[in-house]
Amino acid sequence: MALFDESTTIEPAAKHPLSRRSIAGIWALAIAMVILLVITFLPTSYVIQQPGPVYNTLGEAEATDGEDVPLISVEGAPTYRTAGALDLLTVQVQGNRERTPSWFELATAWFDPSKAVLPIDAVFPEGQTTEERNDESAAMMVDSQHEATAAALTELGYDVGARLSVYSLVEDSASAGVLAEGDVILRANGNEVADVQELRAVINDAEGDPIELVIERDGQERTVEVTPKEAIDDGETIWIIGVNLITDYDFPIDVTIQLNNVGGPSAGMMFALGIIDTLTPGELNGGQRIAGTGTITAEGTVGPIGGIRQKLWGAVDAGAEWFLAPEANCDEVVGHVPGDLQVFAVEDLDDALAVLDAVRDGGDLDALPTCTAG
Repeated sequence: MALFDESTTIEPAAKHPLSRRSIAGIWALAIAMVILLVITFLPTSYVIQQPGPVYNTLGEAEATDGEDVPLISVEGAPTYRTAGALDLLTVQVQGNRERTPSWFELATAWFDPSKAVLPIDAVFPEGQTTEERNDESAAMMVDSQHEATAAALTELGYDVGARLSVYSLVEDSASAGVLAEGDVILRANGNEVADVQELRAVINDAEGDPIELVIERDGQERTVEVTPKEAIDDGETIWIIGVNLITDYDFPIDVTIQLNNVGGPSAGMMFALGIIDTLTPGELNGGQRIAGTGTITAEGTVGPIGGIRQKLWGAVDAGAEWFLAPEANCDEVVGHVPGDLQVFAVEDLDDALAVLDAVRDGGDLDALPTCTAG
């Protein structure tokens, strides 16, 4: 039984021409796709800040030779076994002046709560080279380690001394040919200076006049003179002598912190807590995983840092339940705490130790300061 007649010719249906509206729609879509493709590769003036690696100050880190070594090691004093984690958090920046993120990458980051889109000038100041930024960041890391060691040893009853020394000179420095790497600055215009803040105050008070510095070089004291250069910082006029400085101390024991490819000062508080835990019996954190961030001074004052929201996400991803945040960062924390992370506000090293004591001993965590809306 035939289902069709093979002798019958079937004419295809006539094709109707597209309407003007359809043609216009197709052209609009094509133009939009071209524009999207073009702007995807156009340079932008933003960078993306996102959570970076998490490091346990009680654990190990990779040395320059690729071997794993203790992140904190001590010689000259008894050390004790630790457990759990005291995590320091980092942030990564996607993009720089040579290669900024695409508009597509920026749009994706904009809707990711763990990332932040920032103007490039906020991360890479105009006129500062990548090498200068890296040198400054490295100097801050070295200085934070010294400050953390001083704070920890002071907390444990050791005596430490402070000496302000030149880490490096910036390009076109006002101190070129006058100061050198390793110089120890003892006095400025007759005033003893033990930290960067004291020296900066003397320089700014002079309002551009030459600064007389008494320095120590190769064990010998000498007097030199530097004429500061004018600069603008956050819209305000300041005076700078063009050096990166660190504070050295006369530590009675040797503390070595091994952490490569990480810069900035924001790990100071967690370094201090890790050193204290290493030098004291028992587990400072009760064997729990606690994360935190914040600069620290030799006196134990905890200061604000950048990228706090990205660090909160980094703590959650690492499995931390508790987070130590600088009190000065609390306005950025409120309303942006991910998951079930419990955040405590700390102003100094004693506040941080109080949180660890409560976690370890089952104390009343609800009675400790937290970040609230200001």
